[in-house]
Amino acid sequence: MGEVSLIDVSKRFTLRVEGKVQTVRALERLNFSVADGAVVALIGPSGCGKTTALRIAMGLDNASGGRVTVDGVEVRGCGHDRGMVFQHAELLPWLTAMQNVMFGLEMKGLRGSALRDTAMHYLTLVGLAESSSRRPHQLSGGMQQRVGIARALAIDPKVLLMDEPFGALDAQTREDLQGELLELHRRTRKTILFVTHDLDEAVLLADRVVVMREGRVSEVIEVPIPRPREDIAAIRGLPEFADTRYRIWRGVHGNTPVLH
Repeated sequence: MGEVSLIDVSKRFTLRVEGKVQTVRALERLNFSVADGAVVALIGPSGCGKTTALRIAMGLDNASGGRVTVDGVEVRGCGHDRGMVFQHAELLPWLTAMQNVMFGLEMKGLRGSALRDTAMHYLTLVGLAESSSRRPHQLSGGMQQRVGIARALAIDPKVLLMDEPFGALDAQTREDLQGELLELHRRTRKTILFVTHDLDEAVLLADRVVVMREGRVSEVIEVPIPRPREDIAAIRGLPEFADTRYRIWRGVHGNTPVLH
């Protein structure tokens, strides 16, 4: 199981500007959930709190109020029930691709042949078995992101959290990895919550899109495109794709009210 819920989550930061203390509201009573095995995209204007919500769900930041649960258990710090993929892969440069994947497994307590076999399994899953001995500087940006995804999946989390995982890549590599993520989800059925600024990406990958504005949920939009989604070009040509994309665009640009 891997149901994740954000319940009345609020976050405030205290800043000192020109000698004065100011409080900045990042999230205000944020509520939404991701069903087990579902893919949900968070989208909204810059500064609306998307990444803050994701970091709180991961346990990297603490909420000022409210709570996050995974299968009903409250999140208190990082845990192996959640894996994180960042916009930049954040690989350890002195380790090989294999060793980077093994690092998280070692932290989980895996040793011996099981350690290497598990790491190789997930590198194979993302198409990097033949590059397992390369270091990050010997890998393209897309390949580095695949290592990051393999590292997150290797600990077998209930929930995979992704913060604009393809945002720093060129258009062709981005589309290739979108296709691979669709295939990975088909194989693993992991619960996925990801942040994106790309409307097409949200429609292509997600079952539901949570539109955020001003630290709150503005709208939750169902994506009426069945899975499996194998032919990306055909999906982009569907009228449902265009209609859903337009609904998200309206939400992001303030044509729908913020829910309180």
